[in-house]
Amino acid sequence: MIDKTKIIHVRDVMKTDFSMIEGSASVSDALKLMKSQKTSVLVVNKRHEFDEYGLVTSGDIARHVLAKDKAPDRVNVYEIMACPVIQVSPDMDIRLCSRLFANYNLVRAPVIENGKVIGMVSPNALVLDGMYRNL
Repeated sequence: MIDKTKIIHVRDVMKTDFSMIEGSASVSDALKLMKSQKTSVLVVNKRHEFDEYGLVTSGDIARHVLAKDKAPDRVNVYEIMACPVIQVSPDMDIRLCSRLFANYNLVRAPVIENGKVIGMVSPNALVLDGMYRNL
């Protein structure tokens, strides 16, 4: 039987300070936002209600823009972003979330509630903010 008092939910460890960008923005705009917000990942907003959220990382920019010697002001975020992305529920047990991260080699996942991004979760948050609570 599961001891519900020991369950730590994604909601308890997620970061609520995340940055969003439109897919139509240039990679230059994404870089400026990343730099100003001190982050390496941005949530890409939905274009319409039936669309999905995306993610763009500094790694995506390195692979698809820098390594291919493309001009960052001439490439749009939607051209290099990952979409759709694996998303998690704020009520998910962090042990299951950690398994999901391991199975799919994830570095970040948006936390979605009622169709809206309410936070971001990373393996560091799961371990340092989640597991550490039980020590």
